[in-house]
Amino acid sequence: MVAIKIIRGIKKYRDAAMIEIGMLEQLGKYDESRSSCVQIRNWFDYRNHICIVFERLGPSLYDFLRKNNYRSFPIALVREVAKQLLECIAFMHELRLIHTDLKPENILLVSPEYIKVPDYKVSSRSPKEGSYYKRLPKSSAIKVIDFGSTTYDQQDQSYVVSTRHYRAPEVILGLGWSYPCDIWSVGCILVELCTGEALFQTHENLEHLAMMERVFGPLPYHMLKRADRQSEKYIRKGRLNWPEGCTSRESMKAVMKLPRLQNLVMQNVDQSAGDLIDLLQGLLKYDPADRHTAQEALSHPFFTEGFERRR
Repeated sequence: MVAIKIIRGIKKYRDAAMIEIGMLEQLGKYDESRSSCVQIRNWFDYRNHICIVFERLGPSLYDFLRKNNYRSFPIALVREVAKQLLECIAFMHELRLIHTDLKPENILLVSPEYIKVPDYKVSSRSPKEGSYYKRLPKSSAIKVIDFGSTTYDQQDQSYVVSTRHYRAPEVILGLGWSYPCDIWSVGCILVELCTGEALFQTHENLEHLAMMERVFGPLPYHMLKRADRQSEKYIRKGRLNWPEGCTSRESMKAVMKLPRLQNLVMQNVDQSAGDLIDLLQGLLKYDPADRHTAQEALSHPFFTEGFERRR
């Protein structure tokens, strides 16, 4: 059994598919250790549709969360997933490739199998019946998919990348981006796995930046000062134009209800909360130059000490 990704027979999609095939073949060529990047088996052209053949995998982390009524994953599972995800990103970055679209929809569990365990924390979004159980994947093995937006690192890349909720501040402010934009996305994904819900649920730039300030504190002046022409309108007198520039009461409420990062983690995580907060603070640094690299993140105590404690 295999999975086949079928691309619509329209020129721009075909062109993107050929780029993705090139990226997948490149990754496959150097991937002796079989990192957590999905493996291309083959591809063919069928009636003007490019068809890419992959190994068959389980559901995405997003689909798993959704079917689990947006309940969080246990910290041991978050640790395993984080490690594989960072290993995949470290491998890509070594090849000078940037994924640019990391999100729970693009991370698949290798196996669809799960077990049900009692769960008495009824989540706000879970229906009443059958909500005293939650699903746990039997295996924590994952694969990263969708290399259609993957790009080589080049100077001054400033077009908008990443799906909104996982988009780094330098992308929103038009400051140019590189490898660290993937790292920011990983940080957002890990918070979501711990809480069950996307960290920044927004569709608008100013609100998104205000949410970041709510969770991590003020954006650095040197980044706001360099914002491009598009983003200048979000800034006044060297700081974010919030709440003055706020468009609605709903928007204000959405920002105000967000807790600080430390509180958010501690509300949802019992063990290793301190290590996890410290790791997330390194992955979610505003300034891309200060953000952990994937390789640095892998040697963080969250991965090493957590293992010692479990033994």
